Amino acid sequence: MNSAMAAQRLKTMTISRQIAISGLVAAVYIAVMMLTQGFAFGQYQIRIATSLYALSAIYPFLIIPLAVSNLLSNLLMGGLGLPDIIGGGIVGLLTASLVYLVPRWQLNDWLIALPIIFCPGLLVPVWLSYLIPVPYEVLAVSLLIGQIIPGITGVILVKQLRNKLVG
Repeated sequence: MNSAMAAQRLKTMTISRQIAISGLVAAVYIAVMMLTQGFAFGQYQIRIATSLYALSAIYPFLIIPLAVSNLLSNLLMGGLGLPDIIGGGIVGLLTASLVYLVPRWQLNDWLIALPIIFCPGLLVPVWLSYLIPVPYEVLAVSLLIGQIIPGITGVILVKQLRNKLVG
């Protein structure tokens, strides 16, 4: 199915179906975070759940639910307080929005990995460096390394699911 057909089918999707998909994706995000929190909050923060941001390339209506999912995961599991909770939500919103732009601008799917890697990797250390006694540069390098796996996983997810999920 080409992107024009996928876009048309997406336009005809009911609001109730969008809400159901949003709830399902949010639940999966939180569940994956709970299952992987041993290394999702570690030195390299390999957050497999952030690979789900790639789904906003298929379903743009997931941008806000994905941001809220990040916010909730930081609330439930993060333990670093309000700056991390709100910051995570904002970074989630920005990441999912940039992922959405990749197919919108008809760019190569592999570019979906870039916002998943660089948004959390470069923005999260801004407040983490104030909350924990680690310099920004050290945090940024470790988060960037940790986001490589979710970035690649997100691209693979989109490539495998794009024609199977829309509509």
